Amino acid sequence: MHSFNRNFAKRADGNPNTYAFVASPELVTALAIAGDLTFNPITDTLINEKGETVKLDPPTGVELPAKGFAVDDPGYQAPAADGSNVQVIVSPESKRLQLLDPFAAWEGTDLKGLKLLIKAKGKCTTDHISMAGPWLKFRGHLDNISNNMLIGAVNFFNEKTDNIKNQLTGEYGTVPTTQRSYKAAGVGTIVVGDENYGEGSSREHAAMEPRHLGVRAVLVKSFARIHETNLKKQGMLALTFVNKDDYDKIQEDDSIDIIGLTEFAPGKSLTLVLHHADGTSENIEVNHTYNDQQIEWFKAGAALNIIRKQFSAN
Repeated sequence: MHSFNRNFAKRADGNPNTYAFVASPELVTALAIAGDLTFNPITDTLINEKGETVKLDPPTGVELPAKGFAVDDPGYQAPAADGSNVQVIVSPESKRLQLLDPFAAWEGTDLKGLKLLIKAKGKCTTDHISMAGPWLKFRGHLDNISNNMLIGAVNFFNEKTDNIKNQLTGEYGTVPTTQRSYKAAGVGTIVVGDENYGEGSSREHAAMEPRHLGVRAVLVKSFARIHETNLKKQGMLALTFVNKDDYDKIQEDDSIDIIGLTEFAPGKSLTLVLHHADGTSENIEVNHTYNDQQIEWFKAGAALNIIRKQFSAN
């Protein structure tokens, strides 16, 4: 008698003559009941211990629960019929929860005097921009989780991670600390990136953190589509080089103007003026993919700001 293995010969008994086959439940049942793979339990008969010819009773059962699928959920709380007076109170001492403050609306002018925060080299995923791991416990606290902003990005100018030049002090420090220094001084910044910037998981914090800390624009050779949209939703400028070789023109001590925002329109490029430390300057052209609605997000400061106004109006 051969032993039968469902997948691999030799797996059951080490015998090279072992057969392998894929058996359906009906075949297994037939073999177990009648010792015959051709046995049909619907039409065929068996002989019982009394020598009588018998047939198997058809199976019975309850196809659906008699009381339906209703489940009592004692943890469910229905929302208030009128939520206008509901307050969400979070302790200011909490390290893991923080109420969100609305981002500021666009000033209505071109952006001038932006400092280069970092020129990222090579792959820069959403995990490089907003690292996971132990940081995820701060997902409900935007300011705390922002301390991981771009700490995984490689600085083009020194090939290091989380080590960039602070143009206000001339010193090198971490990306979040440097950006907080710019924010405290009221100085906007710009992040420059390489190809497929923001690839990976669609991590909302990778767009929220730069916005929260005062980054005004992200200029790259190309975006991962979802991250580009996330930046737009947070009221940031997501820009791409018209000429990708212009990436090489960005210098470490650059101050940058973004010109053309007062006429911001779909399909219309913008101009960046690079002011170099040696006193020279040069213009580069940049593209964007904003539609009319997304331009309104930018002007309002974020998509949520528009939604908030709509709810307030109602």
